[in-house]
Amino acid sequence: MKIELVGKTETVMSNPHSKHNYFGWPTVARLQDGKLAVGASGFRIEHVCPFGKAVLSYSFDGGKTYTFPAPVIDTPLDDRDVGICPFGKNGVIVTTFNNSAEFQRENNQDNPYAQRYIDTITKEDEEKYLGSLFRVSHDCGITFGPIYRSPVTSPHGPRELRDGTILWAGNKFDDTLDGIEIVRLNPENGETEHVGEIRIDDKEIFLNEPNLIEMPDGKLICHIRAENDSVFTTYQSVSLDKGKTWTAPERLLDETGGAPPHLILLKSGVLLSTYGRRKLPYGIMAMVSLDGGETWEKDLRLYENTESDDLGYPTTVEFEDGTLLTVFYSRKDEESPCNILQQRWKLV
Repeated sequence: MKIELVGKTETVMSNPHSKHNYFGWPTVARLQDGKLAVGASGFRIEHVCPFGKAVLSYSFDGGKTYTFPAPVIDTPLDDRDVGICPFGKNGVIVTTFNNSAEFQRENNQDNPYAQRYIDTITKEDEEKYLGSLFRVSHDCGITFGPIYRSPVTSPHGPRELRDGTILWAGNKFDDTLDGIEIVRLNPENGETEHVGEIRIDDKEIFLNEPNLIEMPDGKLICHIRAENDSVFTTYQSVSLDKGKTWTAPERLLDETGGAPPHLILLKSGVLLSTYGRRKLPYGIMAMVSLDGGETWEKDLRLYENTESDDLGYPTTVEFEDGTLLTVFYSRKDEESPCNILQQRWKLV
């Protein structure tokens, strides 16, 4: 299969009149009422800083225009990757995670502006907010309930299965599991329950930032970022029992092929996984499977950037006419801030 781009790459989120103009790690989703929701970590000043907020923008015209990003989770800490999970008739789960004040301090030693803000963060703030967090809406993202904690974190959040079960594949926030944990989430009370784990025998490989999807036959497929000092790629694991047990992860791309992945099943039956490539030429890539994840056609390019590898985290939605919209983050060059971008395209 080939990719045909539709129009130019467009900006979804930016804040050009402020130094707080770094946006990253987005997720796009079509909500039950038809509008598009894009979540991201916004109003930052750089890749690691204490100013990140989990923000949402909405489009009511299929991605032609967007509302200005508004915070939905804004703790005193650095609220990062934002996931979106529509569920039920009107439900929406928005997820994020953050880093400790000490971690932020270590990564901003040459930035007195950031350091002065970090000085205001108290131990009570960390006790209350440090972790993997989420909020739930029951009116298609108009209002949100309290902040809950999750034991796991992943960039794009949980997924609803056909029977209404919500599964979340992620890393344990407290790093007590060497691998990926699968939990069942109850959006009514924020509680989670352990379901299963994904482990890898190669202890030199760090698994993180997974995304799972359910196929029509009930099979679950999980794509996972895998890395070490020389590896940055995507692995696949499969479950045939609703996430309780998983096959040994297998590498899909070359050792620097790209990650983290996001999965979507298209109306045609094509399974699509998008990912960022941080090896020249940098870019946003896609792979497709016509046989339910058994085999993949890989490294289809949606976007190219020859200036900076600070990019990626693509997610995709499909429109009624079969065209696709992929949202990701990137920067024009090393001197420009990262913003949230989108590219329309189709498979031919």
